[in-house]
Amino acid sequence: MSVLNSRYKTLCLWFFTACSGLHIASAAAEQVLYTHSFNVTISVLCEEGEVTCERVEYIGRSLKTGNSIRLQGRTEHTLCADGLTPCRFLGYRFTNGDFVYTVSETGMLQVTQKQKLLLQEQGTWQ
Repeated sequence: MSVLNSRYKTLCLWFFTACSGLHIASAAAEQVLYTHSFNVTISVLCEEGEVTCERVEYIGRSLKTGNSIRLQGRTEHTLCADGLTPCRFLGYRFTNGDFVYTVSETGMLQVTQKQKLLLQEQGTWQ
């Protein structure tokens, strides 16, 4: 983020809080995905209004074993026509060694290892 953008964001935040009298908390945006085999909690740890986020947390719990895993990841987007600007939100991506966990905005949970699909389950967001 450029210094100008940072100052502008700070000024806008100050103006909003000063004029509205509201206290703004920086709590994580959290969603839970329920699939047949897993409950997955996704927490976006970036400031509200950020288009992309490199600080997203995944906590997945197996309904069969009760085991859980915590991963750090990022949001995923398509790119606009300029090839640089993020456009449509696609979901989230998390890596753990050779394993890649993706969670789509439609609630599809996929786990791959070296591009081989190991798990694919459709879930519902709550």
